Amino acid sequence: MSANAELVFQIFISIRRNPIMKLTPLADRVILKMVETEETTKGGIILTGSAKEKPSVAEVISVGPGGNVDGKDVVMTVKPGDKVITSQYAGTKVTLEDVEYVVVRQNDILAIVE
Repeated sequence: MSANAELVFQIFISIRRNPIMKLTPLADRVILKMVETEETTKGGIILTGSAKEKPSVAEVISVGPGGNVDGKDVVMTVKPGDKVITSQYAGTKVTLEDVEYVVVRQNDILAIVE
């Protein structure tokens, strides 16, 4: 194994043992944690996650600062702790410390659940 490959391997092992990564959204991005919802059909079949073709419910974990995005001022209207509805296929999935998050733009959020 080359010296560079050995160094990369050691860094990888160190990160796996001591995860120090933190997700901080930029601009109009929002970090969501999906909330599992359950539905039962009339026949008693339980539909979960991927079996449903409906919008997804998520909890807002972190919110970017907003600001000027694509020449327009964006004011962030969601805050950490909000429950929101988003399209099932919106955003980018990221796994951190065995927890899956989705990073979306604020305009990908369809509604705030109150």
